[in-house]
Amino acid sequence: MMAENALWLTVVTLVVALLLLLFWPVQGVFWRWLRGRRKTGRVLVEDALKHVYEMGRSERRPTVQSVAGALNITAARAAGIIAQMIERELLIVRAEIYQLTAEGTEYALHVIRAHRLWERYLADATGYVDREWHAQANRQEHELSPRDVDALAAQLNYPTHDPHGDPIPSPNGVLPLAATRPLMALHVGQLGRVVHLEDEPAELYAQLVAAGLYPGMELRLVEQSDREVCFWAEGREHAFTPVLAANISVLPLPLSSELAPEAAVERLCDLPVDAKARIKTIAAACRGGERRRLLDLGILPGTLVEMAFSSPGGNPRAYRIRGALIALRREQASHIHIESLSEVPDATQ
Repeated sequence: MMAENALWLTVVTLVVALLLLLFWPVQGVFWRWLRGRRKTGRVLVEDALKHVYEMGRSERRPTVQSVAGALNITAARAAGIIAQMIERELLIVRAEIYQLTAEGTEYALHVIRAHRLWERYLADATGYVDREWHAQANRQEHELSPRDVDALAAQLNYPTHDPHGDPIPSPNGVLPLAATRPLMALHVGQLGRVVHLEDEPAELYAQLVAAGLYPGMELRLVEQSDREVCFWAEGREHAFTPVLAANISVLPLPLSSELAPEAAVERLCDLPVDAKARIKTIAAACRGGERRRLLDLGILPGTLVEMAFSSPGGNPRAYRIRGALIALRREQASHIHIESLSEVPDATQ
């Protein structure tokens, strides 16, 4: 009898504990699930607002299918999200033409502003690498209130563009049009300045970054065909497929402009073992925490550097700078422009 009572007591205790775990106020599993479901619905509405706004800005027509594709959801769920937007007076649909209301436009611009400012923050103030900026900002854009966004803009000294070159909406909801064109719209021989690198899809953006491209880089279109687009920038010729080149937007430069001297840019990553060089600059593509780290290591213009030795796989490599051995990955060393010298004072001096 005592054993049965003990068993029942154990069962009741477990049931009570489970109910508390599920339904404890605020922190219970059920309430957290409910908040998460509501949040997911809000996130989908915000992503749909961004999609409709950006489609309209590029003079394309959003549809249920395009919303479903952009949000990676079924067409049925996309239709439900659109219905929510209409019910909340964020969107008007007439004859299959989508038009954001004033409130919907303001909401969309808030999300876009939060995203682009957060990317700017990641680029300038953290150690996150560029291929991670977009995904991080996609999550954070849904967490920032208008007050948070204003504070972030002030902290960053009110930047006008994100690190990819996209304009950042102003606090009063103005998003300027960029006078840019696709790289392939240039004539062969024409000069341009990179103003935007499309960060979606992420795989193509990673290829652009790996090639050393960045907003502000000047280039000259050399050749283009249905199979290849070639251009010259910073002493190197780049050959991209048209699909990859389509993700590069440029600002055409006046015909009187001249490209910076096209002698090959020497990079620290290519310095042979035991060779010495003088540091010229750190590439503009190196930003934020990574740039500060190089500066803290004493990698400054005019500093003498010697290639000491390489690891068996060639990455990282050790350089002698100001009397200290410093290991740098090839990706880091590629950002350091140098002037190789045949006879220089000892790099430890």
